[in-house]
Amino acid sequence: MERLPDWLKTDTFGGLRKTKRLLRQNRLSTVCEEARCPNRGHCFSRPTATFMILGKDCTRSCGFCSVSHVRPSPVDRDEPLRVAHAAKEMGLSHVVITSVTRDDLPDGGAAHFAATVKAVRDMLPNAKIEVLTPDFKGSLNALYAVLSSAPDVFNHNVETVPSLYYKVRPQADYQVSLKVLAAAREYSSNVRVKSGLMVGFGERFDEVIAVLRDLRASGCNFITIGQYLRPRKANIAVVEYVPPAVFDLYKAEAVAMGFEAVAAAPLVRSSMDADQMLQADL
Repeated sequence: MERLPDWLKTDTFGGLRKTKRLLRQNRLSTVCEEARCPNRGHCFSRPTATFMILGKDCTRSCGFCSVSHVRPSPVDRDEPLRVAHAAKEMGLSHVVITSVTRDDLPDGGAAHFAATVKAVRDMLPNAKIEVLTPDFKGSLNALYAVLSSAPDVFNHNVETVPSLYYKVRPQADYQVSLKVLAAAREYSSNVRVKSGLMVGFGERFDEVIAVLRDLRASGCNFITIGQYLRPRKANIAVVEYVPPAVFDLYKAEAVAMGFEAVAAAPLVRSSMDADQMLQADL
């Protein structure tokens, strides 16, 4: 195991058991667990969680991700209602919904996303809802199906700089991700558009700044930047543990570009404290 610098160590695990029990009772998955997020103790103890719909198995094999990439199971039509029930039991005021990538489905799972947003909205009419979607292979019809359910935040992560896509996101395309984000911005002025990336893959500082400019030009309101941590030996190795001071520089640059909310620190994750990012903008 790689030795972590002190600024990446965390020991907040209170509340894990109760939240995990509730999730198992509702037969639900979270990206917090499946992606081995280091902040799951922090989030589960609040409690909050990022619900991962459309199964546990992804049709893509990104180099950074520990989510299984075997043949996916059929879509569970009852899942949206179970997500809504769990969100209500947890007393959530901000619900984050993400998914594995389902390139095997004609719409990439967009209709299932929309159904889940509707179920949560029906059960928790005052809650804010954030979706974190795959790129749907650039399909605007799929994107619009999700956006028609009126989430408060639309999130799609670019993950890394273009020069490293070949090893970090080999089945994705940087320009397609920018297209999705720009189309979300054009679809509605009410939705907040969000994206995120990780550092530590070997990218240069100027490459990260260029991505920030691209995201801002695409209409992104919110940005998250965090340190990549290798979840399993099978995943790509960490090239660098980026010091906190560099994250401060990234944040200053992003604020200067006009992003309305910026989260940049080693342990920042795309969905961590997502409610606070929205509140900071309102």
